[in-house]
Amino acid sequence: MKLNSIVKLMALAPIFVACDDMFEPNIENNRDFQTMLSEPTNAQGLMMVGYNRLPYTSWCNEDYATADAVSNNNDNGYQQMARGKWTSSSNPIDRWTTSRETIQYLNLFLENVESVSWAKDKAVNQMFIDHLVGETYALRALHNFYFLRAHAGVADGQMLGVPILTESESVTSDFNVSRETFQRCIEQIMADFDKSMEYLAIDNENISNSEIPEKYKALGVTNASSYNRVFGENFRGRLTIRIVEALKAQVALFAASPAFADANDITWAQAADYAAAVLDRIGGVSGMASNGNTWYNNHEEIDNLASGELPKEILWRSDRGDKGTSLEENYFPPSLEGTGTLNPSQNLVDAFPMKNGYPISNASSGYKANDPYTNRDPRLDLYVIYNGADFKGAAINTTANNTKNDGLNVEANKSTKTGYYCRKMVRDDASCVSSSKNPQFHYTSRIRYTEIFLAYAESANEAWGPQGKGSHGYSAYDVIKAIRNRGGITNDSYLEEIKADKDKMRELIRNERRIELCFENTRFWDLRRWKADLNEVVKGMKITDNGGSYTYEVFDVETPSYESYMNFGPIPQSEILKWSNLVQNEGWK
Repeated sequence: MKLNSIVKLMALAPIFVACDDMFEPNIENNRDFQTMLSEPTNAQGLMMVGYNRLPYTSWCNEDYATADAVSNNNDNGYQQMARGKWTSSSNPIDRWTTSRETIQYLNLFLENVESVSWAKDKAVNQMFIDHLVGETYALRALHNFYFLRAHAGVADGQMLGVPILTESESVTSDFNVSRETFQRCIEQIMADFDKSMEYLAIDNENISNSEIPEKYKALGVTNASSYNRVFGENFRGRLTIRIVEALKAQVALFAASPAFADANDITWAQAADYAAAVLDRIGGVSGMASNGNTWYNNHEEIDNLASGELPKEILWRSDRGDKGTSLEENYFPPSLEGTGTLNPSQNLVDAFPMKNGYPISNASSGYKANDPYTNRDPRLDLYVIYNGADFKGAAINTTANNTKNDGLNVEANKSTKTGYYCRKMVRDDASCVSSSKNPQFHYTSRIRYTEIFLAYAESANEAWGPQGKGSHGYSAYDVIKAIRNRGGITNDSYLEEIKADKDKMRELIRNERRIELCFENTRFWDLRRWKADLNEVVKGMKITDNGGSYTYEVFDVETPSYESYMNFGPIPQSEILKWSNLVQNEGWK
């Protein structure tokens, strides 16, 4: 990593009012590093880089690299990945420079946090140090996870991870650092998460005098107002023990998966235990949010959120921000003055079962190819706009012989390429129509409880079978039944039929992840950790209106061109050329 890239980023970071050079500040124009540390707001900026660089978004990006969706914008970088243009020099999922720079800031903060005066009161000052140190360890672990996820791979005959940096680098540092083993990277990530939990609160909420932790009572904290000043509700939205437990569950699921299981010692049972630690705090399956599958469109719930307040479905989220219509402008059909950018595929539509729970390929499903949207899983109506679907009081016409913009391939960069538009992630009470614009509140979900439920189901099924519970009060079967029941499959004949079959339950759990988490940027990473086929041809549905009756024809939209080695991402070739101790993952050049 070049020193000047760090310096440029430092100069651009909005949280800093001054610091031209991270290592030897130019005092001609800016305050030096030590002066900055005397100002808590600016000093905290080192740590806040870790929050500002988190990769969470409400926009569907990675799904374009899978068979679940295409963009009607042919220049989309993730779609170009799938078309064979993914290289070590052109990599939309690259985290190398971003992660290393972010970790550098976090290490600098850890090394200097105790040099800053955070409060005049000694006990309050120590609480601030504890809270900030806990956040920083958690952020370092999280950024190392995303670093690892993007760049782990087989090289020199073994599964390698990324360089581990636990100290800040200076102008005298040796930047020619080797990659650590995958096992060592997982160990460091988990160690940092565990360290963070020594300092963080379970939740950032106000407490009473009787609830002050013993370690702070020992420092002389007797008034809850002092504790709440540091760990109270003003810090909602920042990392907590509850969030870190969920992050550990995500990492464990990743590490236990087929692509990485032989390269580390995390087991499926451990992964299930990590997820259960999160779920047990809400009462297990009984704590599942009844409206969790429509979290993005729960109007009253979203509109009435207090600052940092969490709906029942959401474990961690972004700020709600100002009202807007940017998602709707990009995802609504053109008849509603959207650009229809996100087009769900026939592949994804086919993944939704019938209302009796059976896959449409099963003879017991009752599926009719000439009436494909009747009696389907009700979640299809929630997530996808298909031909004839009622949306905002109008039936959307996506037929091939509809000459208006909603029709199939009528207008480039606006009309659907698959016969479908996206209904998920947008608010149906928002309007981007110029004559009646109606912006609404939105937020980005960083972690949903449903994701952790699905992680538990996957891990528990692998560890103990569909109905095994380990040391917990619920099984994979219990979780999947609750999720599908919430979605509208209330008489789940198929689930009852397969509840003793581990292999079929695995297939069902993976399909539930595909449905429940669609357009939330998980599918691409799931396929790769499962070592699943990345070259599934993307399908669309060509519908012809014959004056009241319809004919349906599935057609090919995109043919992916992934090589087998692309199950693991590359190291940037520019880094390979610079540093002799770095080795490239197999297959990449």
